[in-house]
Amino acid sequence: MKVAITASDSFVAPYIVEMLGKSATIIPDEAIQDKLTLDAMLTPCNALIHINSTSSDDTLDRDDRQTYIAMRERARPIIDAVDRHGSLHLIIVGTLRVHPQWQPGEPFYGLDSTLSPRDTAAEGQLWMEEMALERAQADRPVSVIRASNVQGVPLEGPPGNGLLHKWANEHQMGWINVPGDGSNVKDFIHVEDLVAVIGGILDKPPLTREEIAVGSGKGITMHDLSGIYNSRTGCEIELNQSDSNEVWGVVDAWVLDQRLGFRPSISLEEMIEEAFELAQ
Repeated sequence: MKVAITASDSFVAPYIVEMLGKSATIIPDEAIQDKLTLDAMLTPCNALIHINSTSSDDTLDRDDRQTYIAMRERARPIIDAVDRHGSLHLIIVGTLRVHPQWQPGEPFYGLDSTLSPRDTAAEGQLWMEEMALERAQADRPVSVIRASNVQGVPLEGPPGNGLLHKWANEHQMGWINVPGDGSNVKDFIHVEDLVAVIGGILDKPPLTREEIAVGSGKGITMHDLSGIYNSRTGCEIELNQSDSNEVWGVVDAWVLDQRLGFRPSISLEEMIEEAFELAQ
C-alpha cells in the first residue's frame, strides 16, 4: 500500500514517514497546486494523509486572516484530487482547537461534543474537514483526526514539542509559566501514540466517514502538573500566564478503544521523564 503525505510539518509527519517506510510518498507543497503532478503522484496511492493543523507559512500568526485563506487554498486542490482519484482514503490530521474550551461537567471530546474554532487557523482546519466529510463516499472514505496536546521529541532533534518540554527547559531559570489559574485540565498524548492511531486507521478505514479525537482519556490540572515540576526541581510556579493558545479538556478514550482497541503506550510520567532527559 502506498500512502501520500501532504502539508508535512516538522514534528508529526516525520514520525508518519518513519512508520510507513518505503510505502510513504511525500508530496511537496508546490506539487499540490500542480494538477497534473498531484494526480500522477496520487495514482499509485491507496490513502492520503494531510497535516491540517496550521498554515505552512511560518510567518503567519494563527489568528492572521491570511492563515485561513492559505489553508483553504492548500486544501481545495487536495479535496478535488481525491474526487478525481476514484478510490482513496483521506485522513486529515488536525487539532482539538476546533472545539470550544472544555469545562468540568460538560461532555468530553466524544460523539456529543460541539465544534467552535478557537482561532483563525482552526477555522481553516474545520473548513477542509467539513468539505471532505460532505464528499465522503464508500470508495473514498474520510477520517478526521483531531489530536489533543501532543508531546515528544522531533526526529530532527531538539527542542522537544509541547508544554512538558517547555517547562523542562523553563525550570532551569528558576520558574515555570503556568497558563491560566491552575484549575484547567489537559489531556496529553505522545506523538508515537498519535501515529499509532493513524496507522490503525490506515489499516481499518471507516465505511464512509468518521471524526475521532485522540488523547489519553486522562486529564491532569495545571496545578497538579506544575506541582510535579516544583517537587522535582524546586522551581517557582508563575500562575495566570496567557492561555489563549492552550487546548483544555479530556478526550473520550472509549471511542478509540472501541474503534481500534487503542490504549496509549506512553504514560504522562514517561513523557515528563523524556522532557527532562532532553532538557539536560
